[in-house]
Amino acid sequence: MNFFQTKMSWSNTEFIPFKLCVASFYLFVGSYFHDFIKDYYVPVLIIFGITVIWTLSLWLKKMKESTKE
Repeated sequence: MNFFQTKMSWSNTEFIPFKLCVASFYLFVGSYFHDFIKDYYVPVLIIFGITVIWTLSLWLKKMKESTKE
């Protein structure tokens, strides 16, 4: 598979899990260095895990669809 050569189009709603994934990762990194968000490790990691799996599944699905054409 040529990961970097396959072109895909994404709708705005398909970017939602990607944005949640990135946002939860940055919250986790920020909370690692500050005690302010320390109590939210578990919810942020859960959101991050779910959105990573969701985004990767959408990406792989779109790659398969674009190679069929």
